[in-house]
Amino acid sequence: MPRITVLVSGRVQGVGYRYFTRQKALELGLAGYAENLPDGRVEVVAEGGKDELEHLIHHLRQGPRGAWVAQVDVQWSQATGLKGFQIF
Repeated sequence: MPRITVLVSGRVQGVGYRYFTRQKALELGLAGYAENLPDGRVEVVAEGGKDELEHLIHHLRQGPRGAWVAQVDVQWSQATGLKGFQIF
């Protein structure tokens, strides 16, 4: 099972981006987390099916209303068995 680690930059803090991400991830049946980073980016780690992860990446490029996504960097790796979807 694959895992993605995504770093999202732009105006992605203070606009509900992590909650948007959690909602989309849960709709897609993915596990993982979304976390604000000190440099203004959001880190998203998600595990699940490849198609579902690709759908999540598509949503991350759009973001919620009020967000402005400048860049989305994605790294693929092997899943480690995350459960649920957390916000930090």
